Amino acid sequence: MMKVEAPNCDYGGTMKAIEAVDALTVKFTLCTPDPAFPYKIAGDSFAILDADYLNETGGDSNKISEDPVGTGPYKLKEWKRGESITFEAFADYWGEKAKTPTAVLRWSKEAAQRLLELQSGNADGMSNVGPDDFETVEKDADLKLIEVPAANIFYIGFNNTIPPFDDDRVRLAFAYGIDRQRIVDDYYPRGSVVATSFVPTSFAVGASPNVPWHEYNPEKARELLKEAGKENLEVTLTYRDVVRGYLPNPGIVAQEIQAQLKEIGVNVKIEVKESGAFLDAVTAGKEAFYLLGWGADYPDATNFLDYHFGPENKQFGKPYDDIVALLKEGASTADLAKRQAAYDKVNELLKKYVPMIPVAHGGSALAFRADVEGAHANPVSALVFAVMAPPRDTFVYVQNAEPISLHCADESDGETFTACAQIYETLLRFKLGTAEVEPALAESYESNADLTEWTFKLRPGVKFHNGATLDANDVVATMAAQWDAKNPNHKGRTGSFEYWTAYFGSFLNAQ
Repeated sequence: MMKVEAPNCDYGGTMKAIEAVDALTVKFTLCTPDPAFPYKIAGDSFAILDADYLNETGGDSNKISEDPVGTGPYKLKEWKRGESITFEAFADYWGEKAKTPTAVLRWSKEAAQRLLELQSGNADGMSNVGPDDFETVEKDADLKLIEVPAANIFYIGFNNTIPPFDDDRVRLAFAYGIDRQRIVDDYYPRGSVVATSFVPTSFAVGASPNVPWHEYNPEKARELLKEAGKENLEVTLTYRDVVRGYLPNPGIVAQEIQAQLKEIGVNVKIEVKESGAFLDAVTAGKEAFYLLGWGADYPDATNFLDYHFGPENKQFGKPYDDIVALLKEGASTADLAKRQAAYDKVNELLKKYVPMIPVAHGGSALAFRADVEGAHANPVSALVFAVMAPPRDTFVYVQNAEPISLHCADESDGETFTACAQIYETLLRFKLGTAEVEPALAESYESNADLTEWTFKLRPGVKFHNGATLDANDVVATMAAQWDAKNPNHKGRTGSFEYWTAYFGSFLNAQ
């Protein structure tokens, strides 16, 4: 049976060992307690692959995307690049079979175009209804609107190693110089609020209403820029033209920020980048000043704070050691009061350092044809096409953008996760329409008292799309490919495996 283990916990990660105890039992041993572990392992990036298939492809996302092999209710039929992805029901699926034989995923970056497809009957569902179209959908008897809670954050990011943002005063000046309330009032739909913390206030811990963000004060912004010798500053603002619940009007918001910063003497050049290239550049710490956001993968502060401000994240430049230490403190106990105390200090330091400006928690909505049974919106995970049933043989869904690949271990993009979620499965999954986890490929799980050992009992008889049968070695091989930098399958698309390092720290055997 397979086992991968760190010699000790000095390498910088929180994973100590992953072991196939027997054919259907897998044990994860952690260096520190982790109350959020079930949520983390339910993420789409930790979908289980067949070990032999992983070896055949060498963990190469390009090869895997050509012929993805999962255990999900759908398997890939065809990916017409730039046009659509077609899925067909998997006859040997272990659970309830897909309600519709065929599902098609298409994309269009324009909300109006997506709505037109829905209204005309060419699509059964669409993502991200335009902020001005909520009422249009509600008043159309042939459609239905499903609003999504604002469990997200839109922020303006800086890299503290790239001039002029290596000067704390410049970042602080921008924080004073941007009127976040005006942005939310003018460009966001109902259900949206100005962000007072990076973590949504609806979470049990993480947000700090007692540590409010900097108030809009353009005069103070101009004083700081003058003090820094950065008057008449010229900078480039980058973003991707992809609509999200946290950023429903990216181009217009970028222009608004450009106009606001002009008022404090900053000339902003706007640059739009292709989505995948933009995310890769941000992840690699190569973007100086940018618009980005985050939707919850699970309802805990660690998903927002640890992911972005942990020791392995390069997007804001050099991590802040005092923040990293407090995040570790907050994540290693289940005591909510102790956790909040640590996060209050984190929020004070974020306000001091300004690695980003939290702008909004955006309300959003999906829309469906009224006759689609099982239509739903998941607050922290991708839609499940298999449970949706229009009175037609094909379910068609239109989202904002094309998936980047069909190997989600090395991706962090929501559009990619939508496609992966139809093909692959994880040990645990989120119940439809909720943020609660339930068994999936594991039929049960348990932890020891101090939350450092998590044992999963796999569901017997689960088949992969290639006919292989799921066992514990598949789980170890899947996780090892992400964790161990010397594993021959540790390749992916960029090699970042961003979710792994965000959730579990450094790679094993990293250089």
